[in-house]
Amino acid sequence: MTLLNEIQYADWQFKINEIGGVAEGIDDINQCISVILKTKKGSVPHRPTFGSYIYKYIDYPVNSAKPNIIRETIDAISEWEKRVTVKSVSYEADEENVKVNVEWQLKDSTVVGNAEVTL
Repeated sequence: MTLLNEIQYADWQFKINEIGGVAEGIDDINQCISVILKTKKGSVPHRPTFGSYIYKYIDYPVNSAKPNIIRETIDAISEWEKRVTVKSVSYEADEENVKVNVEWQLKDSTVVGNAEVTL
């Protein structure tokens, strides 16, 4: 477990589902992307545009769902995660899950990352 005095980054947050865990660096960005994509727009008081409309397209036929989910992913991350630029988005669906894979790059840097979000 990371103690508060061991945090090395200015941007950090507590890890979701891990008591006392800290997400910093690439883990922080990946967790932010996950929170953005899993939050329904309009569900956060005082931030009505936070999140995405991905949930609207989950039950669409794949040929309709895929472009809409990719568009929503790019739009939501571009609006709410200003530290990164989205390089690519891929989408997989099976009987149980929808997975969105986001390849991103830190702005003004060569650091790249990959966030996999299961909806």
